[in-house]
Amino acid sequence: MAEPLVEITNLQVHFPVFSNGVVRRRVGNVRAVDGVSLTIGRGETVGLVGESGCGKTTTGLAILRLIEPTGGTVRFDGVDVGTLRKDELRRLRRRMAMIFQDPYASLDPRMSIGDIIAEPLRIHGLSDSASERTRRVADLLDMVGLSPDYRDRFPHEFSGGQRQRVGIARALATEPDFIVCDEPIAALDVSIQAQVMNLLEDLQEELGLTYLFIAHDLSAVQHLSDRVAVMYLGRLAEVAERRRVSEGLKHPYAESLLSAVPIPDPVVERTRIRILLEGDVPSPLNPPSGCRFRTRCRYAIDRCASEEPELQRLGDGHVVACHLYDPEE
Repeated sequence: MAEPLVEITNLQVHFPVFSNGVVRRRVGNVRAVDGVSLTIGRGETVGLVGESGCGKTTTGLAILRLIEPTGGTVRFDGVDVGTLRKDELRRLRRRMAMIFQDPYASLDPRMSIGDIIAEPLRIHGLSDSASERTRRVADLLDMVGLSPDYRDRFPHEFSGGQRQRVGIARALATEPDFIVCDEPIAALDVSIQAQVMNLLEDLQEELGLTYLFIAHDLSAVQHLSDRVAVMYLGRLAEVAERRRVSEGLKHPYAESLLSAVPIPDPVVERTRIRILLEGDVPSPLNPPSGCRFRTRCRYAIDRCASEEPELQRLGDGHVVACHLYDPEE
């Protein structure tokens, strides 16, 4: 793997839950992220995939310290992000950015496209004059495939794919090293999704960007990512290189996700076996003891109920959290 740019160690984000009534008491914690450790190399794309509500977006927000972690550490280029003062964090944030899921909600409808893209330049003091900002906005629009003449238009005048391109241009404004892509294609038509993914790939090659690509679509993650991390109920279940995904993932939950990916071959699609999970995802307010997936796992044994599996190395950067692959067995 390339030199580490982002190092996440035992990251935890817990949200307090209070009782209703006149006297509000804390009755528990929603353990949205509960012990995630992951390293992202410089110039690498790591795909983070899992069901809705498993903690993917919260992980991305905590890495950028847009929400405060409950525990653990996040190091960006060797710097512990959690120890920085506000002024230090602001300077470091020039090297980080985020592309949001909903291109309709992430753009201020009262601001022109030019003002939206220029806002990070003003906040971080990266331009000395309005004319310089105008030139930079024109360059960014051209970079994402939009005409510079669009800068005086407003978000409601654009399609969903065009709005997401504006969001990408805004993320690139400060020339960041690292971008969290929070399901950037989920709200787009299928025909537009491929265009946006190709744009992200081209920008990465041109600018040397590092991505955390968050999605629930394993096929999209596999296409764009160098490594794939599978998340379930606040914890990582498996991390593997892209080629390993094609060969077959090991964790029972990852297997079920992979079996749901459509294959564009009707003969293979008719003959392959789908793995259907039973039951519902447990609540992060009260996750199961031991392995969190055991209540839906067809391979669960007694040990799964009493002991939480740790990530075990299977070689070549491939790790899996499952007692089936415990070296002590």
